[in-house]
Amino acid sequence: MHSVVVPPSQEPVLQTVGCQHAQTPYHLAYWQWGSPDAGHVLVCVHGLSRQGRDFDALARVLSQHARVVCPDMVGRGRSDWLADPMGYQIPQYAADMLALLAQLHQQAPITTLDWVGTSMGGLIGMGITGQPGLPLPVPVRRLVLNDVGPVIQWQALQRIGQYLGQPARFASLQQAADAMWAISTSFGPHTPAQWLELSRAMVRELPQSAGGGLALHYDPAIAVPFKTLTQEAAVAGEAALWQLYDHITAQTLLLRGAQSDLLSRETAQAMTQRGPRAQVVEFDGVGHAPTLVAEDQVAAVAEFLLAAEGAVAG
Repeated sequence: MHSVVVPPSQEPVLQTVGCQHAQTPYHLAYWQWGSPDAGHVLVCVHGLSRQGRDFDALARVLSQHARVVCPDMVGRGRSDWLADPMGYQIPQYAADMLALLAQLHQQAPITTLDWVGTSMGGLIGMGITGQPGLPLPVPVRRLVLNDVGPVIQWQALQRIGQYLGQPARFASLQQAADAMWAISTSFGPHTPAQWLELSRAMVRELPQSAGGGLALHYDPAIAVPFKTLTQEAAVAGEAALWQLYDHITAQTLLLRGAQSDLLSRETAQAMTQRGPRAQVVEFDGVGHAPTLVAEDQVAAVAEFLLAAEGAVAG
């Protein structure tokens, strides 16, 4: 059923793909796990202010069965920053993912394509899977939307906007982890070791000439287009997102933090009734968004992606 890659890579390889915005080229970094020639490719895309190493726990499990690719979206992690911050929006991210998929397919043909997207990564996934005719190597077979849907609660966007792009400097990784935990408790329970590991790739070292220490990994300018969003524009965008969702033919799993302030239970319920009729798994004690580190969260995703064809309930 599933060819097991032996031995699976327990650490990812950092690679880049060339992209461009407004005729300006840049490099998009991505982390690749497992056999580089596996035909089954799983793309895992992170949330707004996060980066590709968020998926380490999931990738360690699934890289035994697939080539797992976790990009640092432009402006984050090891990827370049854009000269024009208005490029930090979903259409550019989707174009970058098409370039990444084309390169992966050229390196080794993709025969099966799955997608896991947390929050922003889920919106990008909806854009990729909900537009028939995009130049994908193969259609997306299975889609995991992690705590996101066509309707995004305005108060959650306001909450995120309070911290996004704020300047911060830290003396140590632990200090950075503590500061990030203060704004991330909605992620749900984590052990100190789990949270420290999730925080490691969230910071970058500042040069001694700038005083040293650590700063957040992302370009603060990712907040520029985010802060231009009005409640009226967000509501207007819902119709377009529902249209994308209704065009999705991939089998779809919707993960929801039971206490999520971004994805309402009403929206999740509506997503089971239309479009791909997602199946929903809720995690109690978790808000926005499940980090896919806890064993039950990893298991829910792995069982969905590795189930035999036809065995996934619609």
